[in-house]
Amino acid sequence: MKITEIDIRVRYSETDQMGVVYHGNYAQYFEMGRVEWLRNLGISYKKLEEEGVMLPVVSLSIEYKKPALYDELLKLRTMFRKCSGVRIEFEYELLNEQGELLTTATSVLVFMNASTRRPIGVPDTVKERLKLL
Repeated sequence: MKITEIDIRVRYSETDQMGVVYHGNYAQYFEMGRVEWLRNLGISYKKLEEEGVMLPVVSLSIEYKKPALYDELLKLRTMFRKCSGVRIEFEYELLNEQGELLTTATSVLVFMNASTRRPIGVPDTVKERLKLL
């Protein structure tokens, strides 16, 4: 299972009045991890979109264990789960500077034709890169 790690510094604008990351911001963190995971595999979101392929999130499940706080340096681990049919799935772990697990999540995305907005099979370029795992 290929894992990509990125660091994220919590910005003030991402927190509520208690200095805790607002729950809606986690989806953006996971998108950052997913984009870097794909980039590390040689797949560009931008290039996929230029080729008429979109990847909308159809499912996102998040479990909050501990709060992420303002100015903390977080480590996000993004892990490939599986790719089949029209779907690609990822798992995430978000840790604080002490290595404590703060949040876990899973997401499912669907490959979609940008013009028709209909699901499509996994593009050949993606299939070829996934074989390298």
